Amino acid sequence: MQTITAALLIHLSLLSCGLLAEAPPETWQEHWFEHNQVVKRVFYNNDIAVYFDDQVDPSITWMNTFITDVWLYTGRIYGTYGPYGPASRLHAIFHTGRYPGGHPSTYMSASHDNRNVIDCGGYTWKNGEGHELDTITHEISHIVEQASKNVGGSPAFNTWGDSKWAEIFIYDVYKNLGKNDHMQRVYNMWINQTDSYPRANTFWFRDWFYPIYSKYGESAVLNRFYELLAQYYPKSGNWYSRDLNMGEFIHFWSGAAGVNLKDQATLAFGWTSDYE
Repeated sequence: MQTITAALLIHLSLLSCGLLAEAPPETWQEHWFEHNQVVKRVFYNNDIAVYFDDQVDPSITWMNTFITDVWLYTGRIYGTYGPYGPASRLHAIFHTGRYPGGHPSTYMSASHDNRNVIDCGGYTWKNGEGHELDTITHEISHIVEQASKNVGGSPAFNTWGDSKWAEIFIYDVYKNLGKNDHMQRVYNMWINQTDSYPRANTFWFRDWFYPIYSKYGESAVLNRFYELLAQYYPKSGNWYSRDLNMGEFIHFWSGAAGVNLKDQATLAFGWTSDYE
């Protein structure tokens, strides 16, 4: 009895320290949006769990290391998402031949059973091609966006849309994981890409995110933006209570950079009296 009790105490101690996370469920019934598959767990460690539907080749394993590396890097830069142990684990779900694209959810939302989730579909996922890596990393960027510093919501989403934050996040991840070919690939893809918001022919990557990133601390300035939001932006409980307007958006990025970014914002977005 004493031996069993001692072993149990050691196990609980490891759980509380985040050294040993309990196993995620072997199967998971999807119940969100149009998703209704029973997905099966094909891999897990203390940091991630990977699930496939019945159309994904079960011999695929490359993403186990890739997702672990991205999630651990994310934690080092932006902090953990959920309590230590199973609640902070990332659950990555993959589909082939259905549900193209992807979506995230976080431990703060009951919609996906209060788990950090990326749910990715459409591809075969066989070889870890660039678009597959980009999709995975893109969805992880939204978890950062939606739950950093234990505050829920993305007050900047209506300003930067679905992908602008994701682009600089992906670039930084590839750079810091030593994936130089992919780093250069996405740089070349986005440096001359334009969007229609907040005005026509806006170069979000070239004229806003990349200059701020490269001049003011790279990953540190990205994290600082979320630190300042969590510290100073209005909240209702542990959720942001409203969206940023454009002036506030520029103000918080200026705080993160430690300089007045009005000139950079004028170059990137133009300047109106509404921004003051």
